[in-house]
Amino acid sequence: MRNSPQPAIYRPAPRIAALSEWIADPVAAAEFPLATVRFRNDRAAAQVGLDNFDDGEWAAHFGRFAPLAGNLPLPLALRYHGHQFRVYNPELGDGRGFLFAQMLDGADRLMDLGTKGSGQTPWSRQGDGRLTLKGAVREILATEMLEALGVNTSRTFSVVETGEELWRSDEPSPTRSAVLVRLSHGHIRIGTFQRLAALGEADHMAELVEYCLANYPGPAHASATGAALLLNQVVERLADLAASWMVAGFVHGVLNTDNMNISGESFDYGPWRWLPKWEPGFTAAYFDHSGLYAFGRQPEALHWNCGQLAVALRLLSEAPPLIEALERFPDLYRAALGRRFAWRLGLEPAGMEADVALAASAEQRMLKEGLGVDEFFFRERTAKSLGSGHRPVGDDHPYWAEGGPQTMLIDEVEAIWARIAESDDWTALSDKVAALRRMGEAHGAPPTPAGHEKSAVAA
Repeated sequence: MRNSPQPAIYRPAPRIAALSEWIADPVAAAEFPLATVRFRNDRAAAQVGLDNFDDGEWAAHFGRFAPLAGNLPLPLALRYHGHQFRVYNPELGDGRGFLFAQMLDGADRLMDLGTKGSGQTPWSRQGDGRLTLKGAVREILATEMLEALGVNTSRTFSVVETGEELWRSDEPSPTRSAVLVRLSHGHIRIGTFQRLAALGEADHMAELVEYCLANYPGPAHASATGAALLLNQVVERLADLAASWMVAGFVHGVLNTDNMNISGESFDYGPWRWLPKWEPGFTAAYFDHSGLYAFGRQPEALHWNCGQLAVALRLLSEAPPLIEALERFPDLYRAALGRRFAWRLGLEPAGMEADVALAASAEQRMLKEGLGVDEFFFRERTAKSLGSGHRPVGDDHPYWAEGGPQTMLIDEVEAIWARIAESDDWTALSDKVAALRRMGEAHGAPPTPAGHEKSAVAA
């Protein structure tokens, strides 16, 4: 069975305040007409000691953004640069979100509460700083499905409807507005390092490396220290993240360097899709005309992004240890892919060679048979027809005796949203979240995300 989340008491830990003078701008949330709680993730809230609020208190903190006790006095809009579709853009930063609070979870990890749709900041670039309610619903669905499929993802912590009418070119307008809060292990991006490199701020870069090594601890690597050690850990995390997306049949859509967290978490869900069938060339974003971020190119994209982090870290490090770290990515990815294929097929890992062969066999079968990805995994997990050298796990959860798998194809997403848009009926969303969490229980504890160690107890 899946490991039970560890409940916690609320322990504020606004550690980023030590860097705030040069990494962020203090901002205020927009004043919204309404603050109607539409989704609260009490399972996640219990892990940071914030599950005891009533709906009025919840709306005050996560819709109006009254500060949490002992936490950041003002939200922080983080500064960063980034490559967007491999074109460098120095005019980025949190344009419709901010870092609201930091606290420790039950495992003593530093956790962030960050927003989407909370209003304009100095980095909004003529945007209104808002989020559509549909976009918030889509993020709930994406994060719940990914978590159930073992992906290291941010979690949708809260959605509060805010009572404004928004106009968007890519969906029927006017449309309803919302503010979303994410719970994640961190919001430091590759683009954060790129900005410091572009500005030549070596002292700040060194502080940021130290902050990341202290708050996102990972394994040691021979004689690697400082910047080279951090890059090794990020390479491990992003290789594993790429593998987990592939095994989930998930297409993120926008793999820019400002969308890559140093913590290795999947986050920032825009034009995402799940594959109808195994198709390496499938793209999620209508504006990705060249297929740069197509399903089958996601590992390449994350490796390239690691390369941009290495370029930024040259401000602190010689090239050879950084190159050595980058060269680890392909083998780390293959090992993670095999390990995660075995997990989703309900098989115990049998070593890298056997696991990679298993993954290749599964891919060939999916291409040949043209089945839906979720259907394929469900069928093969119950039939156990793959992995002759692997020991099957015990699948005694009743989910596996049902007629078929949970899916997240675009038609179902649109149908769930239509119920909300047309009749304010939230039951389909609630039922889907419950069904996805049940599927996650059936799959059992996922592989531990690579490149991490337990955080030390806070001083």
